Amino acid sequence: MAASTATHTTEFLDQLTQAVADIRRVAQARFRPLAEDQLNRGPAPGKWSVGQCLEHLNIIGGLYLPVMNQRIRRALERGTQPADTVKHGYFGKKLTDSMLVPAREKPLKTPQQYAPSGSRLPRTVVEVFLRQLDDLDHQLQQARKINANAVRIPNVIFPLLRLRLTDQFAFLVAHLQRHVAQAERVLDARPR
Repeated sequence: MAASTATHTTEFLDQLTQAVADIRRVAQARFRPLAEDQLNRGPAPGKWSVGQCLEHLNIIGGLYLPVMNQRIRRALERGTQPADTVKHGYFGKKLTDSMLVPAREKPLKTPQQYAPSGSRLPRTVVEVFLRQLDDLDHQLQQARKINANAVRIPNVIFPLLRLRLTDQFAFLVAHLQRHVAQAERVLDARPR
């Protein structure tokens, strides 16, 4: 979800919080009830199953969420004040925009180290995903108390690139939306 440079911080965080709630509803309704074989059934050889989509999101969440928690905690300890408007950096906006292009129009190649580990994933992959959504939601609430524009998060692919927390939130939510939509397409395409 890209936002213009004049977006009010509260509005920006409200939009992201709503998007996370929408993703949670989909995960609860569509992914949690799946049996292990349904979770692991891919649409075609070499194409990700629902479980693999979620595992990929869990890998990315596992890399970013702890760092984001730590940086938010530090900002809270310093007592930074929330900014009125959201600022986006050039690279953060580019990364987020790349996630917003529908996968059918522009497929993106996942670096091997962030790809799902296997094709037989346990049902706990859904529970881990839901816990990570809870963590992200909590972080969005905590971000309302700090200047999220001033908090920098190192990028896992390009460590020298440090995105604003606002850009990291926007990227993560767009990434979640992209792969949850992919997982839903897998479910919609399978025979009943």
